[in-house]
Amino acid sequence: MRNTLAYAILAAVLGSVAGSFLNLVALRLPAGESIVRPPSHCPACGTAVLARDNVPVLGWLWLRGHCRSCGAAIAVRYPLVEALTGGLCVAVAVAGGSAAHVLLGFTLVLALVPIALIDLDHHLIPNRIVGPAAVAAVAFGSVFDPSGEPERLIAGAGAGAFFLLVAILAPRGMGMGDVKLAALLGLLLGREVIPAVFAAMVAGVVIGLVVLGRLPAGARRGAGVPFGPFLGLGAIVGYFAGHAILGAYLHHLA
Repeated sequence: MRNTLAYAILAAVLGSVAGSFLNLVALRLPAGESIVRPPSHCPACGTAVLARDNVPVLGWLWLRGHCRSCGAAIAVRYPLVEALTGGLCVAVAVAGGSAAHVLLGFTLVLALVPIALIDLDHHLIPNRIVGPAAVAAVAFGSVFDPSGEPERLIAGAGAGAFFLLVAILAPRGMGMGDVKLAALLGLLLGREVIPAVFAAMVAGVVIGLVVLGRLPAGARRGAGVPFGPFLGLGAIVGYFAGHAILGAYLHHLA
């Protein structure tokens, strides 16, 4: 019990710190800017953020959501992303499992958070995130669970091929970024990518229809809803509940 609590606290701290960095990645990477320099600063006045104000979540709260120097509002998205990343890392740590499962879970979270943010903002899934995450997935799987790596490689190829077919048949509804992300999810989830993709498609259809339904009739034709965030949501479902979902489905078939 004490070890679990210690792991949860450590995951919360490191995860929220990682979330702060991922906010920076999501902001700068699409613009082609360095994610290292300059350090965090107010986008309104350019003043560097003090170390004591840069504490994840808490810094935003004690500044009451405004820059210390110029008083400009700081978007609530920043602490929300920090809290979400920390919470997901805690969930991975508490869920436990093999070393490979935990490491692949952390990789999943740290890749999906900036991918979802960037796709929401720019309808773009960067290779500079998907590529390193895929390398990490294969490395962690091969080292810590070599017997399970063939399944994950097959799942990655299968998920990528399925989405490639969808992209060919419906190019306006699916991009190559989604294809690459689906392949990455297969490398991270193995067979659990099946319920992940199903959950993503259901959520995408339902929420997409709601969003498009709220637009004026003339604006719907050219409107598009990025699918990356839905794949991210599905991946979380697959990671934490995919095994149970597949088990229940196979039991029902039997």
